[in-house]
Amino acid sequence: MNGDLDFALSLADLADSLSAPRFRAHDLVVETKPDLTPVTETDRAVEDALRERIARERPGEGVLGEERGPEGDASTRWIVDPIDGTKNYARGIPLWATLIALEREGELVLGVASAPALGRRWWAARGAGAFAAGAPIRVSRIDRLDEAVVSYTTSLLRSHAGPALELVGRAWHARTFSDFWQHMLVAEGAVEVAVESAVSLWDLAAVQVIVEEAGGRFTDLSGAARADGGSAVSSNGLVHEQVLQLLRGSTAE
Repeated sequence: MNGDLDFALSLADLADSLSAPRFRAHDLVVETKPDLTPVTETDRAVEDALRERIARERPGEGVLGEERGPEGDASTRWIVDPIDGTKNYARGIPLWATLIALEREGELVLGVASAPALGRRWWAARGAGAFAAGAPIRVSRIDRLDEAVVSYTTSLLRSHAGPALELVGRAWHARTFSDFWQHMLVAEGAVEVAVESAVSLWDLAAVQVIVEEAGGRFTDLSGAARADGGSAVSSNGLVHEQVLQLLRGSTAE
C-alpha cells in the first residue's frame, strides 16, 4: 500500500504544479459543458497529465475522471477529480482541490485531497489512518446534534428543502463550506456533519476514505456506505443516525 500511496501523492504533486500557477490567471479559459457546469483549461490539463502518468507508470490500471470518463481496467482504477470546486477556481476563490482515489475490486483503498491554494493536503489509506501536513487527524467526539456544526450545500436545499432546514435548525451552528472542504473539516474534527446531494463518484471517492480513516462515518442519504450513490453524508459517526433520520424521509422525492 505504501507504494500506492506514494504514487498517489506524486500524482497530487503533478496536479498542483499545473493548477496552482493558473489559479487567478487573467487569461484562464472557462467553458460551459453540456450539463451547464463550468470547466476550465486547468481541469482538462490536470486530468490529461494524470492519465498520462498513470498510463506510463501503472500500465493496466484504469482511470475514471470527471472530464474524460472511464478508461482501461475497472478492477483496479484511479478515480480523479482534477479540480473539485471548479466554480471557485474560476472565480479566484481558493477553496478547490485535486481529488485522487484508488479503487481495487470495488473497494476504495486510498484517497488524497490536495488544495495548493490553501497550502493544505489530506491523505489516507485503508487501515493506516488519515493525515494532514504529516500529522494524524481525527473526527470530533461531540454526540449531540444541538452541539454540532453542520455544513450543507445549496443543492441539498433544492432537493431536500424541508428536512435540510430542519437539520440546520437543530444544529448548534450551520455553514455552507461546500465541496471537498466541508468533508475535510469533518475529518479534522472542526465540523461534525457535512451533507450534499447531486454529486458524483469522483467528488466523493477520496473523501470517503479520508473521513472513514479519521474515525468518521460516510454514507449516501439512504444510509448506504458508498461514494457512488449521488449524495453524501459525512460525520463524526456519533450524530450520523440523527442526521439520516431527519433527511431520509425525502430521499425518494
